[in-house]
Amino acid sequence: MKFQLLSEAEKRAIDALKEHHGGAKKINEMIAHKRKYETRKQILEEKGFGEMIRDAEELIKKFPKVTSYEQKTNPAYNNNLGLAKSQVSGFQGAKVTHNFMKKVVETAGTDGECFVPAEMISVVALTDWYVYSGDLMATLMMTENIMKTDKFCSTNLIGIPSPKTRFKELEEITGAKFEIAEVDAENAALVLKNQGTPFGNFGGIEVANDNHLVYLDGVTRTAMETGADFFLNPSWSSIVAACYYAKDIPNLTFKVSMLLATQNLMQFRMLLNIVNEYIREDGTTPIYEINIGNGATSDTFIAANKELIASGIPGISLAAHIFINPDLGMPGFNWTENAFRVLKSGTNMTYKYESDGNARDLDTMMAYFMPEDEREEKAKDIGDVIYYKALKATQDGKDFMKEGIKPLFGKASY
Repeated sequence: MKFQLLSEAEKRAIDALKEHHGGAKKINEMIAHKRKYETRKQILEEKGFGEMIRDAEELIKKFPKVTSYEQKTNPAYNNNLGLAKSQVSGFQGAKVTHNFMKKVVETAGTDGECFVPAEMISVVALTDWYVYSGDLMATLMMTENIMKTDKFCSTNLIGIPSPKTRFKELEEITGAKFEIAEVDAENAALVLKNQGTPFGNFGGIEVANDNHLVYLDGVTRTAMETGADFFLNPSWSSIVAACYYAKDIPNLTFKVSMLLATQNLMQFRMLLNIVNEYIREDGTTPIYEINIGNGATSDTFIAANKELIASGIPGISLAAHIFINPDLGMPGFNWTENAFRVLKSGTNMTYKYESDGNARDLDTMMAYFMPEDEREEKAKDIGDVIYYKALKATQDGKDFMKEGIKPLFGKASY
């Protein structure tokens, strides 16, 4: 007997939520509209981010270029080796990202130039202020439209405070019941019983009961408001729900977090079975990227890639952490040698930096969960932290070049 991943009642609740937001066609079209350069520029001018965006447009003209470095070093790329796509985490809002850009410009014309990562990740809670004030859209404008990173991943932490009326509305739409705790007179938050970590179980890795609906609602509202199209997905149930929900929304994609713990091939196959259950009509999936767990070896990564290819599901990339935040994992974690082994086997990989390998101030998971006012105050220092991560990604990319491995960076670096 084969058990369906979603019951008919669960599908009806998810379908009702999608219709509440206007249906798949409207959601998809709104995301596309809000991703346009001119759309974002006009909205951000109205929301008070015009000066920042104009400065970013000038800064990008001074960024170092990969092509200039290649002309100087003339790397001999070997097509039999894997491609290395760079990814950096910690782009914590507009001011932080703007300060990062200023720092990158300082490296132009030096031997320590810094290139734009091909992919970026932010772990800022999708509060109403962050989503509707223009702060997230300004971040997306600078990263996606100006620095031209391939993908920018936002994170929906389901434990964040939201208006009480929103939970009531979701219950009326879906028929689900949510256990919430009052935060203040107007706001409440889901009760996360298994805290797991000082960070509130990272906002809900264990998406209990029907809390996947809160996850999907937050993703949809954010996507339609800002044009964000790529979201971190940390739990088995929210991945199932997201694959079903976005089956007919091509502009909505997801990254499977390493916190899901795809540490071995059994877990990886479980994930592929979920993905295969809700394939889109064109054969693709809403899952754009899978982060292989930190415990995996290079051999496991290579084998997972072979099984991914054998599955016939196109468009999924596999990522691995090179360095991780010092307060998240074991001291001295360094996956660099594994990365070389993966790439030299002919396997493509996204090489990711939660850290640059140094225990810097604010190079912590705690920095991801700062209150908005504190993040504003420390924006320059956090901008420095992500600069050092991007610099390390650049330096490792140069080391890849020496071995004939082609690294990939954001398009503005070419």
